[in-house]
Amino acid sequence: MATQDSANTTSSSFIKNRRSSLIAAIFLMATSAIGPGFITQTATFTATMGASFAFGILASIIIDYVVQQSIWRVITVTNMRASDIANKAIPGSGYLLAVLVIFGGLVFNVGNIAGAGLGLNAMVGLDPKWGGILSALLAIYIFSSRKASNFIDRMIIVLGIVMILLTVFVMFASNPPVGEALRQTVLPDAINFATITTIVGGTVGGYICYAGAHRLLDKGTTGIENIDAVSSAATKGILVVGLMRYILFLAILGVVASGVTLDISSHAANPASQAFQHAAGLTGLRIFGLILWAAALTSVIGAAYTSMSFITVFKNGVTERQRNIATIIFIAISLAIYMVMGTAPAALLVFAGGFNGLILPIGMTLFIFVAWRRQDLMNGYKYPAWLLWSGILVCALTWYMGIMSVGAIFNYLNIA
Repeated sequence: MATQDSANTTSSSFIKNRRSSLIAAIFLMATSAIGPGFITQTATFTATMGASFAFGILASIIIDYVVQQSIWRVITVTNMRASDIANKAIPGSGYLLAVLVIFGGLVFNVGNIAGAGLGLNAMVGLDPKWGGILSALLAIYIFSSRKASNFIDRMIIVLGIVMILLTVFVMFASNPPVGEALRQTVLPDAINFATITTIVGGTVGGYICYAGAHRLLDKGTTGIENIDAVSSAATKGILVVGLMRYILFLAILGVVASGVTLDISSHAANPASQAFQHAAGLTGLRIFGLILWAAALTSVIGAAYTSMSFITVFKNGVTERQRNIATIIFIAISLAIYMVMGTAPAALLVFAGGFNGLILPIGMTLFIFVAWRRQDLMNGYKYPAWLLWSGILVCALTWYMGIMSVGAIFNYLNIA
C-alpha cells in the first residue's frame, strides 16, 4: 500500500512539474514574441494598410503554427538544442545558425531596450534613454539572482496575462469596425510580402521559435513520451500570440478608422502610443506605457536567455551559472549599443522583426532536412507526413518572401 501511495505521489509530482514546464515554455515563447517590436509593427502596419492588414495576421498565424510545431517537435524528440541538431545534420551548420540567432537576438534586444524606454516614457514621463537603462539593469538583476529560473517563469506569466487584459480594454474603447476586419482577414484589398515577413519574423523568427523549446530542454520535458503535450503547448503559444496581435490590431484599427492619422515617419514616432491615447485619453497612454514596458522587459529576458542558450555549441559543459553570466553580458552589450546608436526606436523595432524573418528560412530548412532525411537523429520517432509537407511548403514560402522583401526590410532603417 505504501509503495502504491509513493508511486501515486511520484506520478502526481511528475504531472505537476510537466504542466509547470509547459506553461512556462508557452509564455516564454509568447512574451518573447509579444515585445515592443510586435506592438510597434502592428501599429505601423495597421496605420498604413488599415483593415487589409488582417490578412497578414492570418497568414502569419498559419506560418507560425507550422514553424513552431516543426521546430519544437524535432528538438523534443532529439533531446538536443537547435544548434547541436544542425551540426549533427550538416556539420558546421549549427555554428552558422548559432551566430545568426545570437546576432538576430542582439538586434532584437537593442530594440527591446529601446521599447522599454518608450514604455516608461509613456507610463511615467521618464526620458526614454533612462528608461532603457533602468529596464536593462532590472533584467540584469533578475539573471544575477540565485532564484532567477523560477522568478522568470512566474514573472512572464503574470506580465503576459496583464498585457492581454489591458489590450482588450483599449480594444473595446476604440470601437473598431469588426465586420470589415473579418472580411479582409480572408478577402484582403492588398497583400504585402514585406509586412508578412516582418510580422512572422517578429513572432517566430530568429531566436523566438527556439525560446520555448530550449526552456523545455532545461526543464527536462523532452522525449517521444512528451511529444503530444509539447505539440499542444506549441499550438497554445501561437494562439496566445495570434490572439494578442489581432486584439491589438483591432484596438488600433478603431482609431485609424475614426479618421485619426498616426505619425509613423518622424524620429520620435510612436504610433501605438498615439492610438492608445486617442482611444482612451491619458489613461490609454498610461496603459500603453505599462503594456509596452512589460512586453519589452519580458522580451529582453526571452531574447537574452534564448540567444545565450546557443553558446553551448561553441563550448561543451557550460553550466547554468556560466550561461547566466553570459546572458548578463549580452544584455549589457545590447544596452551599450542602444545608448550610442541614433536610429529612431520605432524604425529599429520594425526592422528587428524583418531581420529575424530573414533568418527564419535558414533554421527552418535545417529542421525540415532532419525531419525528412535524418531519422537516425529522431530516436525511432515517425515524423507526421502532414507536418513534413506543410513544413516544406512553409519553408519555401519563407524563402520566397524573404528574397522578395529583403530590400524593403532594410529600408525600414531609413525612416527619418
